[in-house]
Amino acid sequence: MNLAERRQSIRSLLNETDVADASAVYYAFYHPDERTRIVTWSASTGKAIGYFCLARTGIDLFRPLVTMRFPTLPGHTDVDLESSMALIDIAIPVGSNIILSAPVKYRPMLAASFDFQTEQTLRLFRLEQERFKPLINVLVTKTEAHNNLPQYTIRQPAQKHTVNGGEILASSGINWQSARFAEIYVHTKSSHRRQGYGQSVVSRLVQDVLEYGRTPIYAVSVSNEPSVNLAQSIGFIYTGVEEILVEALRQPLR
Repeated sequence: MNLAERRQSIRSLLNETDVADASAVYYAFYHPDERTRIVTWSASTGKAIGYFCLARTGIDLFRPLVTMRFPTLPGHTDVDLESSMALIDIAIPVGSNIILSAPVKYRPMLAASFDFQTEQTLRLFRLEQERFKPLINVLVTKTEAHNNLPQYTIRQPAQKHTVNGGEILASSGINWQSARFAEIYVHTKSSHRRQGYGQSVVSRLVQDVLEYGRTPIYAVSVSNEPSVNLAQSIGFIYTGVEEILVEALRQPLR
């Protein structure tokens, strides 16, 4: 099968309207063709019941970002361990360095096949539009990020003879967007936190995302309390969804 056929074959494994599937949906269906590879696992009927998606992204030039859905037992939601391990074997060769993005429930199985070099648990927040109140800050300017998506920044006031303005103090942009969701990010220089800069750039970006009919979502490390507080101050609510983000080395099954 070609990529388009593989994408079509796994459509039933993901729900495009469910925020829990939002990231997996983007990489499986919307990430650029030339930077996407999908490996499927099929039942005896030929129907795809699991897959791995390997996407080359701006996160790392050398290691693919890997998302997946494991096969489940017939008539159950429990993972089919034997089929899942076989899928890992054909999708990720031993010795491969990758970045894994996966539901927390997959962690034990992935830990059996990969050496976790770094690991984060991320909580997924979704904007509750009724709670969102736009902020106006004249320091916020719109630019275009490396991925050709909008980005909003606040810069240090430009000094004389400075062409592009001063140092960036806060920025917010879009990691990826699908038909329904857009995952946003925010960076604020440590010396300029607690000044409302992060809130200001996120607020302006959120307005853009909403105008194009998408729902903003935000993935935050469970240990990053300031980022959680920022998200909630804008109108994001915790969805109850947690994912792991892991830098990993494929190793033989333990």
